[in-house]
Amino acid sequence: MRIHPSILSADFANLERELQAIATADAVHVDVMDGHFVPNLTLGLPIVERIGQVSPVPLDVHLMIDDADRWAPQYVLPGVTSVTFHAEASRDPFALARTLRDAGVAASVALKPGTDAAPFADRIDAFDMVLVMTVEPGFGGQSFMPEVLPKLGVLRRAAADAGVQVLLQVDGGISTATIAEAAAAGADTFVAGSAVYGNGDPAPRIQALRDVLAAADTLGS
Repeated sequence: MRIHPSILSADFANLERELQAIATADAVHVDVMDGHFVPNLTLGLPIVERIGQVSPVPLDVHLMIDDADRWAPQYVLPGVTSVTFHAEASRDPFALARTLRDAGVAASVALKPGTDAAPFADRIDAFDMVLVMTVEPGFGGQSFMPEVLPKLGVLRRAAADAGVQVLLQVDGGISTATIAEAAAAGADTFVAGSAVYGNGDPAPRIQALRDVLAAADTLGS
């Protein structure tokens, strides 16, 4: 079970400090928004490159941008171990995944709440991770959408049938109140923004998420 805090909720004026504060996480989730694919605008290549130079944990880059086929390979930068692009922004998600793998990073595809998971379940071996959005992409602080969780089961069964290891990530509204439900549905990688970067030290908040997962696993077994 992996915790990926989202810096979308961090203090951008003190970003290096905010990165050091999540050294106990498994990766940092870096949200790139272009103001076109989603209405919000965040950061781009130069800032992602600099984050990779100072982050104590690997970068999990989530591209919420148009023309992913062109731009996604440019985010294969030092410190970046995973690049996620949206299926809805790619002309050929499977070809783009091959390009990313060939470039040396994990290839991940993200699905909006309204996007059918079946076509990606059918070719699950093309990806290293599938991100099931549990909110509409574009803004932090939205409410968790439990109605999308069945997609995780479809994808988890497809991975098992294909005999491949694929991470299943959820992003949106993840907190101590929702993380166990997402894990029970099949997720193993969790993006948390405001649940980590709220008031106070992020480290105990990361641990609180891990504690909930551990307790749910104990109850499940």
